[in-house]
Amino acid sequence: MSNGSSNAPFESMRVTTVTDGVAQVFTWDEDARIEVRNLGSTVVVEANAAGLRTLAGHLLTLANDGVPDGSHLHLEDGNGLVEGSAELVLERCDDET
Repeated sequence: MSNGSSNAPFESMRVTTVTDGVAQVFTWDEDARIEVRNLGSTVVVEANAAGLRTLAGHLLTLANDGVPDGSHLHLEDGNGLVEGSAELVLERCDDET
């Protein structure tokens, strides 16, 4: 992503989180644009191709073997998402209840 672009939702292209001592590294494709809109009973995730690849990568990171239940990534307006977006949390949950 270009830091000078008004569509760039954040300045960093990599975030590391740790759950139960296990690190997960989330990366963003250059020029990724991701927007989340809450339309009441419908949530719309709109992204360009780089944004879709980025979201797919985030989900695959959470799906990796050894990633603990409860591992998650918060995406917010200006922190991974374009300005004006609704918050989105991607979370691994292996509990079948």
